[in-house]
Amino acid sequence: MASYLYLASQSPRRRQLLEQLGVAHELLLPNAAGDIAEDAEGIEAEKEGEAPREYVQRVTAGKLDAAVARHARRGLPPAPILCSDTTVALGMQILGKPQDAEDARRILRLLAGTEHEVLTAVAVQNDVQRLQALSISTVRFAPMSEAQIDAYVGTGEPMGKAGAYGVQGRAAAHISQISGSYSGIMGLPVFETAALLRQLGWPL
Repeated sequence: MASYLYLASQSPRRRQLLEQLGVAHELLLPNAAGDIAEDAEGIEAEKEGEAPREYVQRVTAGKLDAAVARHARRGLPPAPILCSDTTVALGMQILGKPQDAEDARRILRLLAGTEHEVLTAVAVQNDVQRLQALSISTVRFAPMSEAQIDAYVGTGEPMGKAGAYGVQGRAAAHISQISGSYSGIMGLPVFETAALLRQLGWPL
């Protein structure tokens, strides 16, 4: 097996968590110069009536399919390919990345004073072998005033993050309780990822 894997994610937090595991990796990102355009938004589009757990696993599998095709198209050396996707769910409602600051405020108003689930699916493929795992955590936000929500949105931190917050950032000041995987809430569950890599024979 190769001494590294391909990470098909632009998230710096996922890179950081792989480094924490001591896993060498190279980025395998879409829409590189000279490559065909890929429809990431199409993969992430919700289907009517789809449960959050089904959604996050389907999206992760779709991202991995796209990454495997990208790898083949570019003629890259063989190595395992890893994908992950994180979804915030308030009951059956999926709270994705905010479209703008006002959307971030809307999402944070929903989360303030309530408990929600953070679902992170991780999938890895090596040749024809594919493995997938799902991490489920719960997060409780303390009540937040409009001034607190405005101040947090003003930092810019909610943008680009499912649920409009980053657990490892300033949002931690408003999180009263966490149950589950902290790294999973960040975007890559270290325990589950390590278990998948061990199944592939990766020396950890």
